[in-house]
Amino acid sequence: MALVVVCVVVGACAWGAYAVVRNHRDASPPPPTTTAPARTVLSVLFPEGFTRQQMAQRAHAVSPAVGTAAYLRATRSSALPGRFAGDGKNRSLEGFLFPATYDIYDDDPAQVLIAKQLAAFTQNWGRVKLGYARSKNLTPYDVLIIASMIEKEVRVPRERPLVAAVIYNRLHERMPLGIDATLRYGLGIPPTQAITKRDLASSSPFNTRRFRGLPPTPIANPGLASMQAAAHPAKVDYLYFVRKPDCRSHFFTASIEEFDNYTRKGLTNC
Repeated sequence: MALVVVCVVVGACAWGAYAVVRNHRDASPPPPTTTAPARTVLSVLFPEGFTRQQMAQRAHAVSPAVGTAAYLRATRSSALPGRFAGDGKNRSLEGFLFPATYDIYDDDPAQVLIAKQLAAFTQNWGRVKLGYARSKNLTPYDVLIIASMIEKEVRVPRERPLVAAVIYNRLHERMPLGIDATLRYGLGIPPTQAITKRDLASSSPFNTRRFRGLPPTPIANPGLASMQAAAHPAKVDYLYFVRKPDCRSHFFTASIEEFDNYTRKGLTNC
């Protein structure tokens, strides 16, 4: 009888041990614990007057995840932000990529950065009052184009409304605008390279020496100050301006004679 009891106890213990081992083998291993790598915040600075091409290169230099080609592709043809989307056409985002400093993660694609720029543009453009421009039969897109030209021409802030006045006055007089920055943009002429006679004879729609009216698109991405000046030009009769010897400020005049006399002073180094 005692032997039977011992066998039963031993058998029970053996079965229990087997069951524990089997359950241990059948149980799924616990999932490994991993920690996602920390995302790095990067700051991308776009100066006022940068073109879409320059922004693409700057963004890629700061964050390769953005990619020059991806940025250019995403901004080449797109629906325009805010009220500019009214005509339903896709256009280049040149002019709408607001220049500022943007924080992005190191793995953010181009679309994230562009969305931030368009949101900043919409916010800043909302501060521009267009009543005067509309009275001169200029559309909001026209004002943005003018703002981009001001941004490329002006280095002294107080001159922004004066350059705007020259553009408004020349449009009113149906004179070619004669702004070389538009031709440089259209033909891809770098600022360090002289404009040739062949360039001046170009049939590019950005050749405002040859053709009257505004160029077809903005030629850069302007800041708020240039947008404001484009909507509110100075009340002056100036039709001409030329860089002064300091290579920063301009001489303004309404007289072609004064302009011609000034330009004969050999200002070729600016």
